[in-house]
Amino acid sequence: MDTDADVAAGRAILLQLEPKFSIIPAPLPLRLRPDGFGALLQAIVGQQVSTASAAAIWARLEQARLCEEEAVRAASEEALRACGLSRPKVRYARALASARIDYAALRTAQTDDVITTLTAVPGIGRWTAEIYAKFALGHRDVFAAGDLALQEGAKLLFDLAERPTERDMRAMAEAWQPVRAIAARALWAYYRTQTKREGAI
Repeated sequence: MDTDADVAAGRAILLQLEPKFSIIPAPLPLRLRPDGFGALLQAIVGQQVSTASAAAIWARLEQARLCEEEAVRAASEEALRACGLSRPKVRYARALASARIDYAALRTAQTDDVITTLTAVPGIGRWTAEIYAKFALGHRDVFAAGDLALQEGAKLLFDLAERPTERDMRAMAEAWQPVRAIAARALWAYYRTQTKREGAI
């Protein structure tokens, strides 16, 4: 998915599969992001910290010119720590820089291959890989079922007694193929409007 028109076309398919999504107003956001090393490093930076903290750390990395693969690979632990990265995140950043991922090849890879490639790198879990496939590569049938905001959105939309588990969400999303990424955008949008909080988008 590269354009807002692609999202709109996917939404039309989704409504045929599950009419309940019709209460979530269009347009749904595209939110396509640049792909590559920087996108994944930024995802690592943002793990388990507030949005504000992640932004501050990322700004320091940019100021120190430590956002590029070669620079991170050559940087000392002290330099990365000085930007605000924890010891585990320093390890993850270095592992990503040393993985020498072929980002251009990922642009044409199948979703499962993207996830397999990325999750082989320490510090990148399935959620991060799925978010990358969705927002950096534009895949339309990937679903980050482990996302808590997605789970809460589904609970609200489908009036469930409790928040579905990751396994529950994956099973539920099977019915939304081949536009599970559109369903995710819709659930995040619904979560945001109902709770006034932000999800992944």
